[in-house]
Amino acid sequence: MVDIASPSQRPACPASKRLLDVAVAGLLLVLVSPILLVAVALVRLTSPGPVLFRQERVGLHERPFTMLKLRTMYVNCDNSMQEALNRRELRGEDVAEDGIFKVCDDPRITPVGGFLRRFSIDELPQLINVLRGEMSLVGPRPSLAWEVEEYSREQRRRHECLPGITGLWQVSGRNRLSMPEMLALDVEYVDTRSFAMDLWILLRTPYVVLFSKDTR
Repeated sequence: MVDIASPSQRPACPASKRLLDVAVAGLLLVLVSPILLVAVALVRLTSPGPVLFRQERVGLHERPFTMLKLRTMYVNCDNSMQEALNRRELRGEDVAEDGIFKVCDDPRITPVGGFLRRFSIDELPQLINVLRGEMSLVGPRPSLAWEVEEYSREQRRRHECLPGITGLWQVSGRNRLSMPEMLALDVEYVDTRSFAMDLWILLRTPYVVLFSKDTR
């Protein structure tokens, strides 16, 4: 009799999941290419700087990789306030009334960037990360290095699988959840992930992106 594998024994990316990632990411890149071309033009025409935003993130087994996004912020903007707020949120300090730390009317975000973020269009280049095998369609959001420094040992278990473009917390409340709540959902995903769960999250994501106001 074969025991069911514990979370730490499960493969980080089963063959079925990888096949789904490659097939869907490749198809989506073709389908959304007109949207990407328009978005690229808008970013280039409305603010100086590169179209693509490249940032080092923490991926599977806490290995770094370069995540791709469309740039939604002004070049060389100061991120210290947001980082300070997020560190306090992770530590449970001075929790805001709604449980969320976020800079209101964030001056770092360009007018076009706000629109791209609202509909997650800025995330589309991450389909390239998926094809490279650095990310999956579904999984925990890739962390910044300084965020990992604040994680507990339990929270760091979220790195036992590939990070994803969408995930359990994105379809479970988004902006209504605090960072500790989101991390708890990431760990829950690691413990319970399955092909069926990935399909459910993928099918639910378009509705959340288009109709939910809970964008973080």
